[in-house]
Amino acid sequence: MDKLKRLSKIIGEMKSVLIAYSGGVDSTLLLRVASDVLGEKVLAVTARSALYPQEEHRETKRITAMLEVRQIIIRQDELKIKEIRTNVPQRCYYCKRELFSTLVRLARKEGLSNIADGTNLDDLDDFRPGMKAAYEYDIRSPLREAELTKRDIRRLSRKLNLPTADKPPMACLASRFPYGEEITQKKLKMVEKGEEFLRDLLKAKQAVRVRHHDNNIARIEVTGEEIFRLFNEEARNKVVKEFRKLGYNYVNLDLEGYRSGSMNEVIL
Repeated sequence: MDKLKRLSKIIGEMKSVLIAYSGGVDSTLLLRVASDVLGEKVLAVTARSALYPQEEHRETKRITAMLEVRQIIIRQDELKIKEIRTNVPQRCYYCKRELFSTLVRLARKEGLSNIADGTNLDDLDDFRPGMKAAYEYDIRSPLREAELTKRDIRRLSRKLNLPTADKPPMACLASRFPYGEEITQKKLKMVEKGEEFLRDLLKAKQAVRVRHHDNNIARIEVTGEEIFRLFNEEARNKVVKEFRKLGYNYVNLDLEGYRSGSMNEVIL
């Protein structure tokens, strides 16, 4: 049985499902297949909070409308939780626990028998404290259960003509901060605006990250091709000027380039 058929079979056996929908590559494929298999017995739930760029939130609304899937937006204030605000290494566990506890209540209210997220097989090789919360709240991960890797997911997304097929990876903005540094609304907005500026300046098709250090230092991670574009004096001056306006005193370019989860390097 190929992986798409296996995924469809797993979802079909669920009968009904609430999907934690972020608008990313993984959860969009999951939502599309669930919609194909279960139709109106699928609900997409998106958490709106300071930890996610506003453009990502708008994107979820466009895609759920395109897929004709009902969506509910919930408000989350993760910074009220001390372990998230102070950015402990297990931050993702506390964040997911807050989210999943809300989704359990909502699924019960909507009469849906399962809750699913977009965790895939490759995520098992990364530092993912949130998986513990998924286990505690009995959250299903159909992509992982069907043994889909990130490569599989992009391949199937292209096959199904999904707009997210080549979308760069996107993690929550809290991942831009070293463990132990306090996360605030102001800092999150600095990171969000900095990344938005870089994507527009570089017309970036790959991931762009602004890692926030010691309150006033920005460490920029982009792919190899875009690193060379930032060596251009005009581009460099534009970046420095903009980042100074955002509140950064120092603007650094990481010569290793973009690495998923680079803040985890100090603990792995």
